[in-house]
Amino acid sequence: MIVVTTENVAGYQVTEVLGQVFGVVVRSRGIGGNLMAGLRSIVGGEIHEYTAMLEEARRHAVDRLVKNASAMGADGVVMMRFDSSEIAQTMSEIVAYGTAVKLQRR
Repeated sequence: MIVVTTENVAGYQVTEVLGQVFGVVVRSRGIGGNLMAGLRSIVGGEIHEYTAMLEEARRHAVDRLVKNASAMGADGVVMMRFDSSEIAQTMSEIVAYGTAVKLQRR
């Protein structure tokens, strides 16, 4: 599955647009992670616990995007983007979204 953030895929032609596709992940740090992150925020700098959690959540969101696109019969996803939000100040929602397409090599 080819996933790109661009409108076109080099060397390929979009032959069919199948529609919007997305992958959603909602994550919450455990109490230990929140405690460590809270202590780190006092000192300042990167909060590694949250960075690792969000990187993993993005990977899972893309995996779900690819799974959903495959279920639609897509060969690729164009214009892929990420969005994120906070839910109830304890959870993070990560969404990977784009347009599922059929591709043909030129």
